[in-house]
Amino acid sequence: MKHYYVYILKCNDNSYYTGVTNDIDRRLYEHQSGLNPKAYTHPRRPVDLVFCETYLDINQAIAFEKQIKGWTRKKKEAIIANNWNKLKELSICRNDSNYKNR
Repeated sequence: MKHYYVYILKCNDNSYYTGVTNDIDRRLYEHQSGLNPKAYTHPRRPVDLVFCETYLDINQAIAFEKQIKGWTRKKKEAIIANNWNKLKELSICRNDSNYKNR
C-alpha cells in the first residue's frame, strides 16, 4: 500500500514550506541537497522537518497540503506543536467589518 506525506519544513530564514510527496526521505534529501536552484527552499537551507502526516489517498493529501498553504503562520505553528484544538480559535474572524464585531 502506497503512502503519501504532507509535510512542513522550517527554513533557515524562519519561513515555512509545505509540500506533499510519496517518499519523504527522498524529498527531504532533495530539499537539503539543493538539487533544484529554482526551488523555494534552495536559498533557505538548511531546512528542518517540523511536521509530517501520512495519508493513504493522494487526493486527501493534496487537499490538506492546499489547505495548509492557505493558512496563517499561527495556524501552521499550532499543528506543528500538535495543538489541533487551537485551529478553531485561530479561525475566528476578528476584522472590524465582521458582523460579530459590530
